Formats: sequence, structure tokens, C-alpha cells
Amino acid sequence: MREEIYLGIDIGASSFKFGLVSHGIVVKELNLVIDAKLPSEVLLFQLINEIKKIWHTDIRGIGVGVPGIVDTNKGLIVDLQNIPSWSGLPMADLLMRDFGVPVALNNDAHCFALGEYCFGGASDWQNFVGITLGTGLGMGIVINGQLYKGALSGAGELGMLPYKQGIIEDYTASAFFTKQYNETAHGLYSRAQLGDSEALSAFESYGKHLGEAVKIGLSILAPEGVIFGGSIAQAWPYFSDGLMASISTFPYTKQLEHFSIRQSASMDSAILGAVALLISKDC
Repeated sequence: MREEIYLGIDIGASSFKFGLVSHGIVVKELNLVIDAKLPSEVLLFQLINEIKKIWHTDIRGIGVGVPGIVDTNKGLIVDLQNIPSWSGLPMADLLMRDFGVPVALNNDAHCFALGEYCFGGASDWQNFVGITLGTGLGMGIVINGQLYKGALSGAGELGMLPYKQGIIEDYTASAFFTKQYNETAHGLYSRAQLGDSEALSAFESYGKHLGEAVKIGLSILAPEGVIFGGSIAQAWPYFSDGLMASISTFPYTKQLEHFSIRQSASMDSAILGAVALLISKDC
């Protein structure tokens, strides 16, 4: 009997992650560091070449998550801010042409939320948001046990909302640390682990800004909870106090009694969610 194997791909601004998935478990992974400023055809060549390295004859389909606006019906990347040369790219058709299997495409934060719902830490929630913290701020929404995409999978672009002297993403993604502290989030995380006061203060401030973003989600969606993922989520012990301080000012206190916050236990949720696009609509 043919084994049920799928390929999940998580497209990021600085790397492409690939995972072979069998029965909800990533059994093999590859990671390719990329330069997003390269021409479209060079990046596409790198993507396809890496797929060939991990390819298995039993693969039944390819699921792809991208950090931007996509037309899931056409398998088209509509707008990709972090890799602008791929805006307008017919990703699904190109991969189907080369590999001859079904291809599903969606926003990467949507894939993260779906992965947590189907295989991870949000399986007991019917209404929640998944928020990815990294180069950008992404949000996936699950309502009544189903992924809510919106037009062109544009639902959940919380980071683009105006906030202070810019947009929410300026204060809740990696650029916050480089602009405000002239250091990467990873560098400050390493310092915070050693008890450095400036680093601890930076993450507390970051948490307060993130809490303001979460309150917007609370006001609009009234979810049961939020689950955080992405590289910056690893710094949860250092930004959680600031986050909770902001959330505690939410005016509807009874709603907070029915709201919880979790940290993802997996770094593969977006890959698993990309695969879930192919195998199930509601897990």
C-alpha cells in the first residue's frame, strides 16, 4: 500500500523550510537560507532544486505557506512584501508542472493556526487565533473549527494596522529590536538569558506592544485563546509580563476569564498546516 506522505513548505523572508509529513509527523526536514533580494527566477530555481533533494516517489501533494496575500483558488501569490519579486507568481501551477502532484497554497500564519488546530496545542479550541512572531507579525484565525481566510487569504493582517508612529508590525516583529535597540532579537534574547537589564527591559516593552495587538483581536473576534509561534516566541519568559500587563487593561474582564494564552510546542506547525490544506478541511 502506498504510504501517505506529503511535502509541506514554509516560505520565509530569510529561509525556506521543507518537511516530509506522514500521519501528522514531520519525518524529514530541510532548511535553505535565502537572499530575498535575488531575482524571482533564481529563488524559484533554488526552491525547486531543494524540493528535488527531499523528493519521495510516494509524495501525494505539496502544501505551501507564504508570508503574504494569496489567491488559493488559482494558487497564485498576489502580494509578497518580503519577497517582492514573487508577487504575481503562479506558484501552484509551476510546482504541479514540475512534480505532477496537487499543490495547495495559503498564507503562512494561516498554515500555522491550522497546524496547531489539527496537530498541535490548539486542538481543543474551536475559536482562536494563532500569531507568528518573527520577521513580521502574522495571524491565522479559526472560527467554529474552520480556518477563516477572507478574500485572497488576507484575513488576520493585524500587523498592518496603524499604531503609534507606524504600524503594529513595527513594534511586534524583529524590526522593533533593531530599530529601537540596534541589535537583533536573537542577540537580545541571548543577553536576556544572562540577566542583562537592557535586554530584559527591551522584551518587557515588546510584550506591552504585543499585548495591545492582542487586545484588538480580543475586541473583534472574542477568541477562546491565542497561541504564539515563530522565532521570537521562544523569548516568552522575557516578554510575557509586559504582554499580560497590557492585556489586563482590556475592559471586558469577564471575557478574559474565558481567554487563555499558549506558546506553541513545535517549530513545524506551519509545515503541518500547509499539509493540512491538502488532507482535511476541518481536521
